[in-house]
Amino acid sequence: MRKFLRAFLVGTSFFLLSAAVEAQQWPAKPIRLIVPWAAGGAGDVMGRLFADHISKKLGQQIYVENQASGGGLTGIQTVMRAAPDGYTLMISGLPSHVLTPLMNENAKFDPIHDFTHIAYLGGPPNLLCVHSSSEIQTYADFLAMGRAEKAGVHYVSPGLGTTGNVVAEYLGHKEGIQMSLIPYKGGGQAIVDLISGHVKVGSMTWSTTREHVLAGSLRPIAITSAERLADIPNTPTLKELGHPDLVTVTWFSISGPRGIPDDIVARLNKEVISAFEEPDVKAFFARDGIKADPMSSADFTQFMQREVSMWTSALKATMTK
Repeated sequence: MRKFLRAFLVGTSFFLLSAAVEAQQWPAKPIRLIVPWAAGGAGDVMGRLFADHISKKLGQQIYVENQASGGGLTGIQTVMRAAPDGYTLMISGLPSHVLTPLMNENAKFDPIHDFTHIAYLGGPPNLLCVHSSSEIQTYADFLAMGRAEKAGVHYVSPGLGTTGNVVAEYLGHKEGIQMSLIPYKGGGQAIVDLISGHVKVGSMTWSTTREHVLAGSLRPIAITSAERLADIPNTPTLKELGHPDLVTVTWFSISGPRGIPDDIVARLNKEVISAFEEPDVKAFFARDGIKADPMSSADFTQFMQREVSMWTSALKATMTK
């Protein structure tokens, strides 16, 4: 019995010591970053930008894996069920952790308590735009067309449950216009049909539409930023047009499964905040109308709770139109 106990204690001590050493050495291997959307969209681009900088600081590769099936639920569930060891993370945000649980009955997860929310990245405002061949020149023209057409306005967004979808539906609810979504599985696919003229109206992020607006393929009608953007100074904000509750951005963040150790969370949060000072990140933010807003993990979690509350109220109003 003494030999058994001695062996047990030695084995247990070795296991605990190994676990402690592994925790101290994090990261000791590459990190998996799940993006629950298709490649080419705003969240994917931002995720890859930050992954590159954080990889350099950690000395380990962060490889990005797109899991867009199931409306993003596949990727979300992959992370939710992963071991909380800091080696499986995800690009989370307004679409995945605020809007999806509110709009998708198959989203059986708690957006706050089922995850560790690590860092806020930021995001671009949403743009209401039309193809350059459209007769719509202004927001007033858009309203007139929407009210004149019995079928309402058919529009594209990156997909059901995305910010573009919700902003358009909420705006239609407030203006008395029927908005009909043509669903896509990501902003990259939707923008192709929009700039080719197959569809005339889009509600998408500024980062996805910017180059096409500046090239003249798309015409901006209104934007959800708090202030007008320097690139399109003649485009009014929805706040100016009477919708202060539609000052919003499609924000993204980094999260992981529930229970990631505090020291790993703190390290990742620190590296995200330090990335805000990198020249290419600053240039990316300036180009896409994104404002850096460094938050601690605790502050970010509280921010997410407020966003869930706000959008729950907005969507309840929209669904009762």
